[in-house]
Amino acid sequence: MGILKVLNQLNRVMILLIFLIILAVVLALILGFSYFAYRIAFYSPNKDRDKVQATTGAQYDPYREVMGLIYRNLAQRQCEYVTIRSRDGLTLSGRYYHVRDGAPLDIGFHGYRSAPLTDFSGGAEISFQLQHNLLLVDQRAHGKSEGNTITFGVKERYDCLDWVNYAISRFGEETQIVLYGISMGAATVLMASGLKLPQNVKGIIADCPYSSPCAIIETVSDQMRIPHALASPFVKLGAILYGGFNPEETDAVRAVKDTKVPILLIHGETDSFVPCAMSEEVYLANPQMVQRHTFPGADHGISYLVDKKRYTKIVTDFIGNVLK
Repeated sequence: MGILKVLNQLNRVMILLIFLIILAVVLALILGFSYFAYRIAFYSPNKDRDKVQATTGAQYDPYREVMGLIYRNLAQRQCEYVTIRSRDGLTLSGRYYHVRDGAPLDIGFHGYRSAPLTDFSGGAEISFQLQHNLLLVDQRAHGKSEGNTITFGVKERYDCLDWVNYAISRFGEETQIVLYGISMGAATVLMASGLKLPQNVKGIIADCPYSSPCAIIETVSDQMRIPHALASPFVKLGAILYGGFNPEETDAVRAVKDTKVPILLIHGETDSFVPCAMSEEVYLANPQMVQRHTFPGADHGISYLVDKKRYTKIVTDFIGNVLK
């Protein structure tokens, strides 16, 4: 009987040990897949940040020449490099283009793994035509700005508020400001609309925004033919464990719902990266404060190139109304 009792105890110990080993392996796999997802979706290395990859795809081919021209025009324009300190201790960098004293200020926020000169070479043309001063920022973990984690607008929305406060402190309490974003930058300025923005912010322009970080993660997973039901949990856990943020903390739809700032949405109807329907979700959240215009035949971020005349009129009319 004593031997049987010892054997039973040993069996229980072995079962417990096997269970613990299996649990440790499962936990290691979860952490490993989550870290891999974080590196793919959110991590940004310090090196080669200014080397933005050129847009690929046949849909962009008709516009490459004009894209290169307006890019070079902006790149050759004299600017002042400025910095601020984010609330979590990062040094954020921007390019300031001075046109005239006392002019309204446009602040531009570029897209995911992109750069100001790439995304705002077209928008900058409109700003300069309107005789506005222009501030183009490197979002955190991009360009000359510090940080290694892209948070899809969750933390960037506070950076947006910090840039606004910097502008007011530098240019004066009477400075009128328009926020302008493309792609992730568009989602950033929309999420910032849910914060207590100073009254200096008169309007927000969002070109091809996604409705929420989680929604665009699911969309990209589907585009990569990875079932989002399988990928999303690891991406979200990776963001929390390794990126220090929760992608479900906020989104553009929730932020816009109660905003008091007029918003202009622009979206290409054939956007192959951020579905055009996402900006419609944002519009429907607050139709009284939001206007939306779509561009037939325009892929991601190139509505300006597809119909420059219409795009310019929509933007200038909106700015004229909010600054009148």
